Amino acid sequence: MTRAKQIILWASLSAMPLIAQASERSDDEIKALVYQAILERPEIILQAVEQLQQAEEAAQAASAHAALTENRDSLFNDPNAPVLGNPEGDVTVVEFFDYNCPYCRRAMAEVQGLVDADPNVRLVYREWPILGEGSDFAARAALAARQQGKYEAFHWALMGMSGKANETGVLRIAREVGLDTEQLQRDMEAPEVTAHIAQSMALAQKLGFNGTPSFVVEDALVPGFVEQSQLQDAVDRARKAAAK
Repeated sequence: MTRAKQIILWASLSAMPLIAQASERSDDEIKALVYQAILERPEIILQAVEQLQQAEEAAQAASAHAALTENRDSLFNDPNAPVLGNPEGDVTVVEFFDYNCPYCRRAMAEVQGLVDADPNVRLVYREWPILGEGSDFAARAALAARQQGKYEAFHWALMGMSGKANETGVLRIAREVGLDTEQLQRDMEAPEVTAHIAQSMALAQKLGFNGTPSFVVEDALVPGFVEQSQLQDAVDRARKAAAK
């Protein structure tokens, strides 16, 4: 059913109180009455659009939370995902991000602030390179840096770089943080690197995320840029829910 037809249907339902006993009328009479009701009360269309949007948003939210429940282990306990903060923390925050996303770079300070202020936050990173070849190269390089024990240092350095992340810039920063770039480029082709990125793509699609950054805080989906205080509020709510 097209969106236009959906709106007409919702408008018709909204107009039904104005066309009592419609079941006793012919289809043509019902259509005429609905049309007349809309002419007399054009706000019915706006109400129908609003009701349709609310229904769609509710359906999307229900679908996303069902996906979160079904994929909870993959989100929070994937051994192939980098974990920062406190690995034994009582609340897990998952961030989907892209090194070329300006909002992700802005969010870096907010996420760092959260981890520094709350020692019981466990931070799981999902490399989700959706902004081109440079993003993919950066994500693969960051994941490969795990083999040299430098993922965290490299991650923060990439997030803080000026200009677009591309092969030249990423390798320059790799050298600055002490990575062996020849080994790094070999490790970028490892199956676990490709698997992590593919898993991020699949999880983001299931959760209904359409951009970066996007966060999951236990049972809460938090798409888009958020400040430290908003992340902390979500963490606090998760703790309260767990304590009940």
